[in-house]
Amino acid sequence: MDSTADAPPALPDTAEPHDPWLWLEDIHGQQALDWVRGRNAETEAMLHDDGYRALESSLLEVLDADDRIPMPTKHGAFYYNFWRDAGHPKGLWRRTSWESYRSDSPDWEVLLDVDALAAAEGTDWVFAGAQLLRPDDGAPYRRAVVRLSPDGGDAVEVREFDLETAGFVPGGFRLPAGKTRVAWDGPDAWYVATGFGEGSLTRSGYPRTVRRIERGTDPAAAPEVFAVDPSHVLAQVSVDQTPGYRHVTATDVIDFFNTRTSLLREGRWVPVEVPTHVRVDVHRQWLLFRPQQDWESEGRTVPAGSLAVAPVDAFLAGDHTPTPVFTPDPATSLQSASFTADHLLLTVLHHVSSRVLVADPAAGWQLRPLEIDGGAHLDLSVGAVDEDDPETANDYWLVASGFLTPPTLSRGTLGAGAPVEVKSSPARFDATGLEVQQHFATSADGTRVPYFQVGPVDLAHDGGNPVLMNGYGGFETSMTPSYSGVVGRAWLRREPRPHREGVYVLANIRGGGEYGPAWHRAALRAERPRAYEDFAAIARDLVARGLTRPEHLAATGRSNGGLLVGNMLTRYPELFGAISCGVPLLDMRRYTRLSAGHSWIAEYGDPDRPEDWEFIRGFSPYHLLDDTLAAGTRFPQALIWSATSDDRVGPVQARKMAAKMLTAGVPGIWYRESLEGGHAGASDNRQSAEMLATSYEFLWRAVVGEARF
Repeated sequence: MDSTADAPPALPDTAEPHDPWLWLEDIHGQQALDWVRGRNAETEAMLHDDGYRALESSLLEVLDADDRIPMPTKHGAFYYNFWRDAGHPKGLWRRTSWESYRSDSPDWEVLLDVDALAAAEGTDWVFAGAQLLRPDDGAPYRRAVVRLSPDGGDAVEVREFDLETAGFVPGGFRLPAGKTRVAWDGPDAWYVATGFGEGSLTRSGYPRTVRRIERGTDPAAAPEVFAVDPSHVLAQVSVDQTPGYRHVTATDVIDFFNTRTSLLREGRWVPVEVPTHVRVDVHRQWLLFRPQQDWESEGRTVPAGSLAVAPVDAFLAGDHTPTPVFTPDPATSLQSASFTADHLLLTVLHHVSSRVLVADPAAGWQLRPLEIDGGAHLDLSVGAVDEDDPETANDYWLVASGFLTPPTLSRGTLGAGAPVEVKSSPARFDATGLEVQQHFATSADGTRVPYFQVGPVDLAHDGGNPVLMNGYGGFETSMTPSYSGVVGRAWLRREPRPHREGVYVLANIRGGGEYGPAWHRAALRAERPRAYEDFAAIARDLVARGLTRPEHLAATGRSNGGLLVGNMLTRYPELFGAISCGVPLLDMRRYTRLSAGHSWIAEYGDPDRPEDWEFIRGFSPYHLLDDTLAAGTRFPQALIWSATSDDRVGPVQARKMAAKMLTAGVPGIWYRESLEGGHAGASDNRQSAEMLATSYEFLWRAVVGEARF
């Protein structure tokens, strides 16, 4: 079984006949890579001087800092952590005791040295996580699934790992690299979703089938236990092995926002009868429901963005009466939920600042706020420590940070007072004299759109400040006010101190999840331009308030955020002085044929349907470019960048956009492609520092008038 050789079902070619840049879609073709290396050399010769190298070194210092918080995950008696630093660029998977973790210098037991593994095997492995097998009550954790990417992409090799010997199990489970998902079904079987040969992948390139593989058997001969339609995104099976609450759950991911969930009962899949827009989770005796649209059930309306629950057995037996736990208001949205043994912790956003609520099932799911010390504009993350351990059953972690507030990790016990700080990260830049403000811009259709502004208290409102806007606006992903030493050093407090210090702006535009599903749906498919109108409205508001002028305004975005700034480049070029467009979608005529693009049809629409292409073309930068060129419009300077090993979006849309602009003679257009790193654009801290420094240095020079290009 070689899942790396499998390919999604072939579909008709939708390339437009006049597109001269199709040859750049040959990701590893010699001609295409020669073109990439040529553009890389040009960009590096232009940008990578002593100033750039100083910034790169400063950012690497942040990323490799030994005094970062080693974020833990508890399993049994140990606290696990994955760590990268200067001496271990690929990283260490390690564990320690609670007493040791609390100390200033924990004594870590190294389970896996990824650098040593890569050197021994001659493969540039990137650690992609681990899943531990729950042992019998009272027994120690012994086995794990370790996931390793050969190039930083989404495809991973999976291997069985022995936690006691700190080594891979000889003759144990092992599957070759693929977009594989594995679930333990006891110590001697896996549920595996991967490429098993012809017909086993969806059109999105993800697993279409799931098999149950027993130890010592041929995976290719294992029985298929679950499958989905090839047009859907993926199939997966998960297992909760909690004693007394064992559930085997199959999920048909139809698209990013529609799923069907079934539970295994007496050898057959029993569907959870809810509309496909209702997200379903299973926890012990409870089903959790998160509808993306208003849901009518048993005469009761569960509003979009709510959280409701029902007993598993009763619901499967036909009692479809959900109990509401959380109902949003226009300013509030649910972000996450985590069970302790006796409570449910909820993280919500209120006008894009975090709050934590506690629900008590024994009191009819009554909600109360978790009392936390802290100010406004914070990003909070809360989760159970280990509900299965009686000693930590109702303990929780709390991570708090803000734009100017370095992260802290605290631990508390519900009902036992305020959480206690365990570890904190020192400041990575001097925030003296800086402040955070929140403003609202009015978009083209009258919608008020929030944004955060971080900059000097005594900021001059004369239009001369270098301002960097960041945004995303898609897939119900929320952009929150978290700490970034990189932003601090690369933009807010550059060294040496410039005449004008930078201002950082985080845009909370539609398409995201800051105000729940309705905020996301407002920029879906044909409504996608609302997100771009929101971003443009914030840009205009910054100018109207006297913070900056277009020549001093930069914008950055990655992935769907790359599509966002690609639209700024082609729809609103007059608003910006510089654009950094990373790992982007840009050719929306071809995106469903490239990498995992077919899985995003629910977000953007299907360009193979004429009625969809009619509106998609309106936000396809690769095609809008023709209109902008014909109008003779001035473009902002732009850096377009990607990664060869990105198997999610892929590098080809970035390549083609840069080639098209360069051939058209557009000045100030640069391209850079990392030859490794996956969709993140980097697979270790050195690569991350290089990528970040390239982007920030380019933008800074462009908008402060220091450009040497």
